[in-house]
Amino acid sequence: MLAAAYEAGDLSQVYPIMRGASPLLVPLAGVLLLGEPLTLRGWLGVLAIIAGIALFSEASPRPGAMARSRKALLLALAVGLAIAAYIVVDKIALNHVTPAVLIEATNIGNALVLLPAVLRSGRVKPEVRRHKWTMLIGGALMPSGYLLFLFALSLAPVAVLAPMREIGTVFGAALGIAVLKEKGGARRLLSSCLITAGVIALGISG
Repeated sequence: MLAAAYEAGDLSQVYPIMRGASPLLVPLAGVLLLGEPLTLRGWLGVLAIIAGIALFSEASPRPGAMARSRKALLLALAVGLAIAAYIVVDKIALNHVTPAVLIEATNIGNALVLLPAVLRSGRVKPEVRRHKWTMLIGGALMPSGYLLFLFALSLAPVAVLAPMREIGTVFGAALGIAVLKEKGGARRLLSSCLITAGVIALGISG
Protein backbone atom coordinates (compact mmCIF):
# COMPACT_ATOMS: atom_id res chain seq x y z
CA MET A 1 0.00 0.00 0.00
CA LEU A 2 2.92 2.33 0.71
CA ALA A 3 4.33 1.87 -2.78
CA ALA A 4 0.86 2.21 -4.33
CA ALA A 5 0.27 5.46 -2.41
CA TYR A 6 3.55 6.91 -3.71
CA GLU A 7 2.55 5.95 -7.26
CA ALA A 8 -0.90 7.56 -6.88
CA GLY A 9 0.18 10.84 -5.26
CA ASP A 10 3.10 13.15 -4.52
CA LEU A 11 5.41 12.59 -1.55
CA SER A 12 4.40 15.95 -0.06
CA GLN A 13 0.73 14.91 -0.36
CA VAL A 14 0.60 11.30 0.82
CA TYR A 15 3.41 11.12 3.39
CA PRO A 16 1.91 13.58 5.92
CA ILE A 17 -1.47 11.82 5.62
CA MET A 18 0.12 8.42 6.31
CA ARG A 19 1.99 9.72 9.34
CA GLY A 20 -0.92 11.78 10.65
CA ALA A 21 -3.62 9.14 10.27
CA SER A 22 -2.19 6.64 12.76
CA PRO A 23 -2.15 8.92 15.85
CA LEU A 24 -5.62 10.11 14.80
CA LEU A 25 -7.09 6.61 14.55
CA VAL A 26 -5.77 5.27 17.87
CA PRO A 27 -7.45 7.84 20.18
CA LEU A 28 -10.65 7.80 18.11
CA ALA A 29 -10.81 4.02 18.51
CA GLY A 30 -10.31 4.46 22.25
CA VAL A 31 -13.19 6.92 22.45
CA LEU A 32 -15.62 5.10 20.15
CA LEU A 33 -14.84 1.48 21.00
CA LEU A 34 -13.45 1.54 24.53
CA GLY A 35 -15.30 4.50 26.01
CA GLU A 36 -12.06 6.26 26.96
CA PRO A 37 -12.28 10.04 27.59
CA LEU A 38 -10.53 12.60 25.40
CA THR A 39 -9.68 16.06 26.71
CA LEU A 40 -10.57 19.32 24.96
CA ARG A 41 -6.93 19.63 23.86
CA GLY A 42 -7.17 16.13 22.42
CA TRP A 43 -10.34 16.96 20.46
CA LEU A 44 -8.67 20.12 19.11
CA GLY A 45 -5.78 17.90 17.99
CA VAL A 46 -8.23 15.57 16.23
CA LEU A 47 -9.85 18.51 14.44
CA ALA A 48 -6.44 19.88 13.39
CA ILE A 49 -5.42 16.52 11.87
CA ILE A 50 -8.75 16.20 10.04
CA ALA A 51 -8.41 19.77 8.72
CA GLY A 52 -4.86 19.05 7.54
CA ILE A 53 -5.90 15.86 5.76
CA ALA A 54 -8.88 17.66 4.17
CA LEU A 55 -6.54 20.35 2.77
CA PHE A 56 -4.52 17.65 1.02
CA SER A 57 -7.53 16.34 -0.90
CA GLU A 58 -7.80 19.44 -3.09
CA ALA A 59 -9.90 19.38 -6.23
CA SER A 60 -8.25 19.93 -9.59
CA PRO A 61 -9.74 20.94 -12.95
CA ARG A 62 -7.45 18.55 -14.85
CA PRO A 63 -9.17 15.42 -16.26
CA GLY A 64 -8.78 12.46 -13.92
CA ALA A 65 -6.88 14.51 -11.32
CA MET A 66 -9.72 14.42 -8.77
CA ALA A 67 -10.01 10.63 -8.99
CA ARG A 68 -6.23 10.31 -8.70
CA SER A 69 -6.19 12.59 -5.65
CA ARG A 70 -9.00 10.58 -4.03
CA LYS A 71 -7.15 7.32 -4.68
CA ALA A 72 -3.95 8.73 -3.16
CA LEU A 73 -5.90 9.95 -0.11
CA LEU A 74 -7.56 6.56 0.48
CA LEU A 75 -4.31 4.65 0.06
CA ALA A 76 -2.50 7.02 2.45
CA LEU A 77 -5.26 6.57 5.06
CA ALA A 78 -5.00 2.78 4.65
CA VAL A 79 -1.25 2.98 5.26
CA GLY A 80 -1.96 5.08 8.37
CA LEU A 81 -4.28 2.35 9.65
CA ALA A 82 -1.57 -0.27 9.06
CA ILE A 83 0.99 1.92 10.87
CA ALA A 84 -1.31 2.26 13.88
CA ALA A 85 -1.78 -1.52 13.97
CA TYR A 86 1.90 -2.44 13.68
CA ILE A 87 3.00 0.09 16.32
CA VAL A 88 0.63 -1.54 18.83
CA VAL A 89 1.79 -5.03 17.82
CA ASP A 90 5.46 -3.99 18.07
CA LYS A 91 4.91 -2.53 21.54
CA ILE A 92 3.46 -5.87 22.67
CA ALA A 93 6.29 -7.79 20.99
CA LEU A 94 8.92 -5.73 22.82
CA ASN A 95 7.73 -7.31 26.06
CA HIS A 96 9.27 -10.56 24.78
CA VAL A 97 12.19 -9.69 22.43
CA THR A 98 14.79 -6.95 21.98
CA PRO A 99 14.42 -4.21 19.32
CA ALA A 100 17.21 -5.76 17.22
CA VAL A 101 15.47 -9.16 17.19
CA LEU A 102 12.15 -7.56 16.29
CA ILE A 103 13.52 -5.54 13.37
CA GLU A 104 15.33 -8.62 12.02
CA ALA A 105 12.16 -10.70 12.31
CA THR A 106 10.40 -7.97 10.33
CA ASN A 107 13.09 -8.06 7.63
CA ILE A 108 12.84 -11.86 7.35
CA GLY A 109 9.03 -11.65 7.18
CA ASN A 110 9.22 -9.04 4.41
CA ALA A 111 11.66 -11.20 2.45
CA LEU A 112 9.51 -14.33 2.75
CA VAL A 113 6.37 -12.50 1.61
CA LEU A 114 7.84 -10.31 -1.15
CA LEU A 115 10.81 -12.22 -2.55
CA PRO A 116 8.78 -14.66 -4.70
CA ALA A 117 6.97 -11.79 -6.44
CA VAL A 118 10.23 -9.89 -6.93
CA LEU A 119 11.94 -12.90 -8.52
CA ARG A 120 8.94 -13.63 -10.77
CA SER A 121 9.04 -10.08 -12.12
CA GLY A 122 12.42 -10.71 -13.77
CA ARG A 123 13.42 -7.08 -13.16
CA VAL A 124 15.88 -7.47 -10.29
CA LYS A 125 19.10 -7.18 -12.31
CA PRO A 126 18.05 -4.13 -14.38
CA GLU A 127 16.80 -2.33 -11.26
CA VAL A 128 20.03 -3.07 -9.37
CA ARG A 129 22.13 -1.84 -12.30
CA ARG A 130 20.17 1.42 -12.60
CA HIS A 131 19.45 2.22 -8.95
CA LYS A 132 22.04 0.31 -6.93
CA TRP A 133 23.14 3.18 -4.68
CA THR A 134 19.63 4.50 -4.13
CA MET A 135 18.50 1.01 -3.12
CA LEU A 136 21.44 0.51 -0.76
CA ILE A 137 21.02 3.88 0.94
CA GLY A 138 17.25 3.52 1.27
CA GLY A 139 17.59 -0.07 2.43
CA ALA A 140 19.98 1.01 5.19
CA LEU A 141 18.11 4.12 6.31
CA MET A 142 14.61 2.63 6.58
CA PRO A 143 15.31 -0.11 9.16
CA SER A 144 17.87 2.07 10.96
CA GLY A 145 15.31 4.80 11.60
CA TYR A 146 12.69 2.36 12.85
CA LEU A 147 15.28 0.54 14.98
CA LEU A 148 15.91 3.82 16.83
CA PHE A 149 12.16 4.18 17.37
CA LEU A 150 11.96 0.60 18.72
CA PHE A 151 14.74 1.31 21.22
CA ALA A 152 12.83 4.41 22.35
CA LEU A 153 9.62 2.36 22.48
CA SER A 154 11.28 -0.10 24.86
CA LEU A 155 12.03 2.79 27.24
CA ALA A 156 8.81 4.85 27.22
CA PRO A 157 5.04 4.46 26.68
CA VAL A 158 3.81 4.21 23.10
CA ALA A 159 1.23 6.96 23.75
CA VAL A 160 4.06 9.42 24.37
CA LEU A 161 6.45 8.37 21.60
CA ALA A 162 4.11 7.64 18.68
CA PRO A 163 2.91 11.28 18.39
CA MET A 164 6.48 12.63 18.65
CA ARG A 165 7.54 10.39 15.75
CA GLU A 166 5.01 12.04 13.47
CA ILE A 167 6.94 15.33 13.37
CA GLY A 168 8.35 13.81 10.18
CA THR A 169 5.17 14.93 8.38
CA VAL A 170 6.64 18.42 7.99
CA PHE A 171 10.01 17.05 6.84
CA GLY A 172 8.31 14.79 4.29
CA ALA A 173 6.28 17.62 2.82
CA ALA A 174 9.28 19.97 2.76
CA LEU A 175 11.50 17.39 1.02
CA GLY A 176 8.82 16.67 -1.58
CA ILE A 177 8.54 20.36 -2.40
CA ALA A 178 12.24 21.29 -2.21
CA VAL A 179 13.90 18.18 -3.66
CA LEU A 180 11.23 16.68 -5.93
CA LYS A 181 9.85 20.08 -7.04
CA GLU A 182 6.22 19.08 -6.31
CA LYS A 183 3.49 21.69 -6.73
CA GLY A 184 1.12 23.16 -4.13
CA GLY A 185 3.98 23.92 -1.76
CA ALA A 186 2.39 26.52 0.54
CA ARG A 187 -0.86 24.57 0.89
CA ARG A 188 0.87 21.28 1.56
CA LEU A 189 3.26 22.78 4.10
CA LEU A 190 0.30 24.35 5.91
CA SER A 191 -1.53 21.02 5.85
CA SER A 192 1.45 19.12 7.22
CA CYS A 193 1.92 21.72 9.97
CA LEU A 194 -1.75 21.35 10.93
CA ILE A 195 -1.38 17.57 11.12
CA THR A 196 1.81 17.87 13.17
CA ALA A 197 0.21 20.36 15.57
CA GLY A 198 -2.77 18.03 15.98
CA VAL A 199 -0.51 15.05 16.66
CA ILE A 200 1.44 16.98 19.29
CA ALA A 201 -1.81 18.17 20.92
CA LEU A 202 -3.03 14.57 21.09
CA GLY A 203 0.28 13.43 22.53
CA ILE A 204 0.43 16.00 25.35
CA SER A 205 -3.26 15.53 26.13
CA GLY A 206 -2.40 12.03 27.42
